[in-house]
Amino acid sequence: MTDQRRIAAAFVIIAAFMVVEIVGGIWSGSLALLADAGHMVSDAAALGFSWLALHIGKRPANARLTFGYKRLEILAAFVNGCALFVVAAWILYEAIVRFAQPVPILSGPMLWVAGIGLAANIAAFYVLNGGNQENLNMRSAWLHVLGDMLGSVAAIIAALVIRFTGWTPIDPLLSVLVALLILKSAWQIVKATTHILLEGTPPNLQLTDIKADLEQHIEGVTDIHHIHAWAMTAEQLVVTLHAVAEPGADQAAIVTRIQQRLAQEFNVGHVTVQMETADCVDQFHQFESDKAQCH
Repeated sequence: MTDQRRIAAAFVIIAAFMVVEIVGGIWSGSLALLADAGHMVSDAAALGFSWLALHIGKRPANARLTFGYKRLEILAAFVNGCALFVVAAWILYEAIVRFAQPVPILSGPMLWVAGIGLAANIAAFYVLNGGNQENLNMRSAWLHVLGDMLGSVAAIIAALVIRFTGWTPIDPLLSVLVALLILKSAWQIVKATTHILLEGTPPNLQLTDIKADLEQHIEGVTDIHHIHAWAMTAEQLVVTLHAVAEPGADQAAIVTRIQQRLAQEFNVGHVTVQMETADCVDQFHQFESDKAQCH
C-alpha cells in the first residue's frame, strides 16, 4: 500500500469516529474525550492536507518549479505541527477551567466511547505505521494518530477512576498529560520542517566529511570547497560544490565520479559540481568550518 493510500484510509477511520467522540464528549461531560475529539478534528484536517500534498507532489517539475512540488510535503508537515500546538493550548486552557469549576461526568458513556475511540485509533495507527517514517509528512500524520491513541488511553483511565472512586479531577489532569505529549511531538515536527524550509544542512550530512572523502577518493581532484547541502524533503538531498582539478585532468569524468560517490556514500540524489582550474571568485556563503579557501 502506498503512503498516499495509507493516509487516505487513516483519514476515513479518523473522520468517521471524530463525530462519535464529539457527541460522546458533550454527552458525558468529559474533557478527556473532548480533548481527544479536538485532536481528531485536527487530525482529520491534517491527514486530508497530507494526502493532498502527496497527490500534488507527484506532478512533474516545470519551468516555474524546477524541483517539482515535493516541498509541499514539508509545508504540510509544518502546518500539521503548528496545528498540534493549537490543539495542545486549547486542551490546557480547558483543563484549567475544569480544575477551577468541576463538572459532573458520566463515566459509563465516557468509557464506552473512549474504548471505541482507542480501537479506531489503533486501526489508523496500524495503517500508517507501515508507511515511510523517513517522510516528514508521513511522520507528522503518524504522530497525530499516536497522540489520538494516547488521548483515548487517558480517557479510558479517567473513566475507570471516576467510575470506581468518583474523583473527577483525574479527567482534566490526564488531559494535561496528553497535551504535554502532543506539544513534544509538535516541537519535533516543527523543528525538523523549519530546518528544511530554511535550507539547513541535513543532520545526516557533515560537510567536512564530504570534503575529506571526495579529496581522498576522487582521482584528479586537488581541492573541494564551497560545499552547500540542503534537502527538498527529508529523503531528497541536494549538494552543490566547487572542485579544483589537476592540470590536464578529465573534468567531465571527475564530475561523474563525484556524483556517483555522493550518491553511493552519502545518499545524495542531486549534485551540482563547478569545476575550476584557476582562482575561485565566488567567496559568498562559504560555511565557516571549511577553513580551506578558494585557490
